[in-house]
Amino acid sequence: MKFSPIFDRRILTHFDFFLLLLILPIITVSLVLVNEISFALFRKELFYIGLGFLVFFIFFLIPWRSIRWLIPYFYWGNIFLLISVDLFGVTKLGAQRWLEIPFIGLTIQPSELFKPAFILMLAYLIQENPPPKDGYRLKDFLKLSFIILLPFFLIAKEPDLGTAMVLLIIGYGILFVVGVHWKIWAGIIITLAVAAPFLYSNLHDYQKKRIHDFLAEKPSYHVQQSIIAIGSGGLTGKPKDEATQTQLKFLPIASSDFIFAYFVERFGFVGAALLILLYAMLILHIFSLGLQPYTDYYIKVFAYGIAFLIFVYTSVNILMTIGLAPVVGVPLPLLSHGGSSFINFMVLFGILENLLAFRFNFLYNSSSKVSYL
Repeated sequence: MKFSPIFDRRILTHFDFFLLLLILPIITVSLVLVNEISFALFRKELFYIGLGFLVFFIFFLIPWRSIRWLIPYFYWGNIFLLISVDLFGVTKLGAQRWLEIPFIGLTIQPSELFKPAFILMLAYLIQENPPPKDGYRLKDFLKLSFIILLPFFLIAKEPDLGTAMVLLIIGYGILFVVGVHWKIWAGIIITLAVAAPFLYSNLHDYQKKRIHDFLAEKPSYHVQQSIIAIGSGGLTGKPKDEATQTQLKFLPIASSDFIFAYFVERFGFVGAALLILLYAMLILHIFSLGLQPYTDYYIKVFAYGIAFLIFVYTSVNILMTIGLAPVVGVPLPLLSHGGSSFINFMVLFGILENLLAFRFNFLYNSSSKVSYL
């Protein structure tokens, strides 16, 4: 007797449970640390995590392959939001990065919302026009570069150079792995070397100050307190009440930008090594999904994009806390307190799981009927 089940069991076969096993410990540690810093922030964090998992399942169930024709509209809709920021955005702390939602008074940051649309658009274009054996030539490279550089300039103008640079690294990192002819990369390296002084002269004053503080012999106050917190953690860390850098409010922004410093103060060198190992496993696992022999560029590009995003955020945040990178507002993925970043990552994970689980045109992303004995 044949029947068509509501849920295809083969979806579970291709669902990447190992990805969830890697992110759940980081989320748990985040809850512990944020609760120790502030119970009010802990309640918000619980809400963000609950909302994040709800968003994860929603985006997992969206049939992305069946509605792939909508991806360009998704991308250009987000470009419209970025342009709207320049026209009538809300300014906070000297940067015009937000849009206010009418009637309810809440604000959104389009540059954060843009990341899933950006990676999806690159996946769509590369899937529609895969690279030849020796890589993309100039014409195709310029088309893809336009998709990468347009949001870069719009976001950098806000100004939000940190997010703009992240998108630039993700975009060209994907093209590097997918394949571009070597002569193009050589030309880019020479151009950047020549244009470096001009690019620096056009930075905003606060951006130049961050670079100056980074190169100065004495680090900024934020970095000094971060280094003290990390050093005081020793080999195995301190109990909560003895973590004075955080508990006495010497460490600034301990729940978000400098949460790694508090983590090391609490769990020491051993804890830091284990946390970095966990992030390395997460990045390598996601990156490996794109190295599979199949020619599904949706999975390849999306996996590469998420892996690059986590790698850039993690390395920059950790290097920033120990004084080896300029201080920028880059969160530690899944660990830093904050709704926008966490929900954004859950959106990305939901889309990736969908592309993996439904890669063979199963029940929810295909009009075909699946029957079983």
